[in-house]
Amino acid sequence: MAKNILVCDDAAFMRMMIKDILTKNGYVVVGEAENGAKAVEKYNETKPDIVLMDITMPEMDGIQALKKIKEGDPGAMVIMCSAMGQQAMVIESIQSGAKDFIVKPFQADRVLEAVKKVVG
Repeated sequence: MAKNILVCDDAAFMRMMIKDILTKNGYVVVGEAENGAKAVEKYNETKPDIVLMDITMPEMDGIQALKKIKEGDPGAMVIMCSAMGQQAMVIESIQSGAKDFIVKPFQADRVLEAVKKVVG
């Protein structure tokens, strides 16, 4: 079972919330990133099993970061997170290789369901 997860979101409270949900359910958060550029850097450093990535972030958005990560590791498992009403971005992220999509504000169950679905 995949355990190591990288959490990427520009909002510290969102990272904390996601981290809390994951750690309470036996997952290990191996790193956090507050923008897409850091997400790519952290991915290469920590080689997590799964990445939870926000779409709207400064410096490099989540979709660009997703593409960069997939470039270096085609097998990367990335779950995108974003606010309501961003259907075009949902489609682009899935086409870019995201394994699932979580809409904010999300329930803990939905986060865990997405992680379990991605790890099989």
